[in-house]
Amino acid sequence: MIRDFNLLATTSRGNEDEACSELWYLLGEVGDSAALVDKTGVAGLIAAKTAFNPFEVIEKFRQILRERPYEFRYILRVIPIEKVIRTDLGEIQRAATELSIKIAPNESFRITVEKRFTETSTKDIVGAAAANIERKVDLTNPDKILLIEVIGGLTGLAVIKPTDILSVVKEKVL
Repeated sequence: MIRDFNLLATTSRGNEDEACSELWYLLGEVGDSAALVDKTGVAGLIAAKTAFNPFEVIEKFRQILRERPYEFRYILRVIPIEKVIRTDLGEIQRAATELSIKIAPNESFRITVEKRFTETSTKDIVGAAAANIERKVDLTNPDKILLIEVIGGLTGLAVIKPTDILSVVKEKVL
């Protein structure tokens, strides 16, 4: 698995190989011919490392989806990741504190945890991540989301707007 990924993509179980090929092709379409794409060992989850800003890649993917929706056959969602760390509560707290500067003092936020292959409780992860963030919490309609993606011994974090995740199924019908 790629250890310094900056994109995660989801697919249906059993379609990981096809989704890897599709993601690699799409990254090439947006100009990154040296992108790395690999399975994570978690059913339905792909990791990628692009040389480009992952948020800009998702916007370019969104444009491809609008113009050529048939290019997306296996990928369901594409998620930007800003920082990858070891899965450790102290590391999560440090990384969350660093990334929290992207949440303006007047903005609200929520922490979303997606965890796979870990015994660490979601409550402990949220507690560590929120420890040094002094912003208003809004669980239903936040301005920003502190996304924490735990994949065994690695954890990816990003501060995103709710629209920063490309959801292929939802956006294909629009």
